[in-house]
Amino acid sequence: MNNLQLEEIHPDSGKSFKLNASCFKKNFYWHFHPEYEIVYVEGGSGTRHVGQHISNYIDSDLIFIGPDVPHLNFDYGLGHEINQIVVQLKEDFLGDAFLNAPELSAIRELFGRARFGLSFSGQTKNIIAGKLKQMQQMEHFAQLICLLEVFQIMATSQDVVQLNNRVDLQHKDSRMETIYRYIDANFHLKPDVNEIARQVHMTTAAFCRYFKKQTGMTFTDFVNHCRINQAKNLLLQDRSVSEACFATGFEQLSYFTKLFTKMNGENPREFKKRYLTN
Repeated sequence: MNNLQLEEIHPDSGKSFKLNASCFKKNFYWHFHPEYEIVYVEGGSGTRHVGQHISNYIDSDLIFIGPDVPHLNFDYGLGHEINQIVVQLKEDFLGDAFLNAPELSAIRELFGRARFGLSFSGQTKNIIAGKLKQMQQMEHFAQLICLLEVFQIMATSQDVVQLNNRVDLQHKDSRMETIYRYIDANFHLKPDVNEIARQVHMTTAAFCRYFKKQTGMTFTDFVNHCRINQAKNLLLQDRSVSEACFATGFEQLSYFTKLFTKMNGENPREFKKRYLTN
C-alpha cells in the first residue's frame, strides 16, 4: 500500500503552535499529520472531506480535526485563493499535564471528539472567526490566551456536528490524492473510471469497491458532486446558469438543473439569487 502524504508541521518561532493565514495549496490534497488542526475558510463553495465524511460548505467553514485523520485541503478545486486561517498544534503543546488540569476538562473532552472531525456553525463559527482574525495582530502571549478561549467556546458549543462515527486509519494511502488530482484536471471533460483505475493500479471493479468504501459514493456520483460544487463557485462569481452548466462538463441544461436542485434543494437560479443578494 502506498503511503499517504505526511505533512510536516513546525511551530512558529517563539510559539507552541503554528498560525497560518491565506495558505492556499493548489497541489496539496489528501494528507494527514499528527497535529490537531483548526481550519477556518471563507469565500466560495468548497468540499469538506474528513476521514470518510464528504459534504459541501458554502461561503465559510470552521473545522477542528484531531491527529492523523486523513483529510482534503478545504480550498480543493477552487482554483483561486480564499481567506483561510489555520492553527496547528500537538496535544501536549503546553506540556504533558496541560489537559489534565481540572479547569480544562471540557477542552480535554473536545480534543477527544476532534479525532472524528468536528464542524461548527452559527454563532459559534462567527465568534471564533472573529477571534482567529484578531489573533494575527496579537503578540505571542495574547495569541495563546485567545486560542484557549477558542477551545473553550468550541468545547461548550451546541453549534457542532461530528463528521465521522469512526475514522478508519488503515486507509491512509496515496490513492485518494491521485484520484483527486485526476478529477480536478478532468471534471469538465469526461472522467473515465477505467482510466483512473489504471492510474492507481487497480482493476475497474476493485477500484469501484475501494472508492465506494472511501467516499460512500460511486465514482460517477462523486464526479457530479465535484461538478456541481464547481458550478456553485461560478454562480457565486455572477456567471450565468448556462455558463456554469457547460463549463463544468454537463451537456444538457435540463439535467444540470435537475441534479443541482436534487443536491441543494433549490435550482441554480434560486441559489445564485439568494447568495448574491445576501
